[in-house]
Amino acid sequence: MNDEQKTIQRSYRIGNAAVPARPLDPALYLVATPIGNLGDITLRALETLAGADVLACEDTRVTRVLLDRYGIVNRPFAYHEHNADEAGPKLLAALDEGKSVALVSDAGTPLVSDPGFRLGQMAIEAGHRVVPVPGPSAPLAALVGSGMPSDAFLFAGFLPVKDKGRRDRLAELSRVPATLIFFESPHRIGASLAAAADVLGGGRRAAVCRELTKAFEEFRRGSLDQLSGYYADRPVKGEVVLLIAPPEIDDVPGAMEVDVLLRELAASMPTSKAAAEGARLTGLSKKDLYQRLLALKGEAGEE
Repeated sequence: MNDEQKTIQRSYRIGNAAVPARPLDPALYLVATPIGNLGDITLRALETLAGADVLACEDTRVTRVLLDRYGIVNRPFAYHEHNADEAGPKLLAALDEGKSVALVSDAGTPLVSDPGFRLGQMAIEAGHRVVPVPGPSAPLAALVGSGMPSDAFLFAGFLPVKDKGRRDRLAELSRVPATLIFFESPHRIGASLAAAADVLGGGRRAAVCRELTKAFEEFRRGSLDQLSGYYADRPVKGEVVLLIAPPEIDDVPGAMEVDVLLRELAASMPTSKAAAEGARLTGLSKKDLYQRLLALKGEAGEE
């Protein structure tokens, strides 16, 4: 490969102009890519995708669309949950050789609810530099457009598929004093809203955000009862983010209330089970409640 070919390869296009990409220092670069609108890519992300020695992605076909849009000829290498055991060591070997490796997901920020977490963890354990290249993020885009409180929020990934697991998870999170953010399948959003209304209370505010940054972007806001009714039998298409507002301040248990609850539970069940039930009812940590219950028993002189 001659110098002219290298220059062409390590470049990206802005409008009709080819912009040279500088060589990257050896590191694992975690590059955020658009969640729908290809115009949301950052200049730093383009330079990183063009300049990386190795470009890893979930689906080469998806990433190729982005690369072609910006005139990047770097060849993507597939890394996803089904080939991670084989592909991961190859990427680590490239880092060991002093190469720069860029990792992208199909959309959004890598490592957020995707298999890239494993690679990032292994790279850190191997002593390699890990560099985030921030940009689009579906949870944050949904949060700022939802009207929900943003001073404290919890991204909780996907809810369990089965109804019992889904309801148990919602119960665990019911008292968390923060906006809850979930990814959800369009085929399960109706069932998840119905479960949330039952577990968290139908009056709690929520928002369903669909097809963010795309042509048919939609924000539908209302109570859990209202949204549950709307999506009960309605077919839904596209990517979905569900947000649920924090509980009202009166619904969050104080320390004294928690102590009373723990004593009542411990009177009829073993300590570990009482802590587990307390966690389910309050949304607090089972480990913390277990330690608190031991302390309460110690104060009371119980064995």
